[in-house]
Amino acid sequence: MFCLQASIGSLNDLADVGRDRDLKPGKPLPNGQVSIEAARLITGAGLVAGLALSLVGGPATLAVAVVGVAVGYLYDLRLKAGRWSWLAFAVGLPLLPVYAWIGATGGIPTAFLVLVPLAVVGGAALALANELADDERDRGAGLRTAVGSLGRERAWRAGALLEAVVGVVAAGSLIAAGAPILAIGAADGSIALLMIGLALGRSPRAGTRERGWEIQAIGLAALGLAWLGGLAGRGLL
Repeated sequence: MFCLQASIGSLNDLADVGRDRDLKPGKPLPNGQVSIEAARLITGAGLVAGLALSLVGGPATLAVAVVGVAVGYLYDLRLKAGRWSWLAFAVGLPLLPVYAWIGATGGIPTAFLVLVPLAVVGGAALALANELADDERDRGAGLRTAVGSLGRERAWRAGALLEAVVGVVAAGSLIAAGAPILAIGAADGSIALLMIGLALGRSPRAGTRERGWEIQAIGLAALGLAWLGGLAGRGLL
């Protein structure tokens, strides 16, 4: 997955290099820290290595890897410039735990019937937070993103609602399952991080919104780990 994400991320920067020269000149490609040739090598080598390593886990693991990288590439080359940009996050985020579980065990537990829909909702929320951070740059480049279509305030409210759903369902399911108090406390702390990130994501300053998006990403990942740990503590994974 590391190799596949490196490939997706490198292709993303390659696709944006012309725009970033004007709007994000500090990124590695525009400022010359990384060459175009090196980025292309990372894209290709990451794809080949990621798929080859995924094959070790079996055909099902490879299939999830192919779908995941296809979604990432589709975002890089097509979706991020339009109002359906959130869809790649919503589809791609649930594939991460599915990939890991199938690769490690050959299947997924029943508890993923809760995790996967929550990850879809959380992925959509993260997509909005990411676009909020880049709103001025996207508008300057003439991109019609989901945030551009909704407006900044409505997009923020939509993301806040989606993250509230994730937090309530995740914490509620842990309590209902009788998860260890440590896991419930970790989930509460993660939800607090999400709230901090949301507060920063409403700032009029792009840099502050970018910190907000990063904190939301960390908070959502931490909430997922707390949830998995809590269910594992009850023998449900």
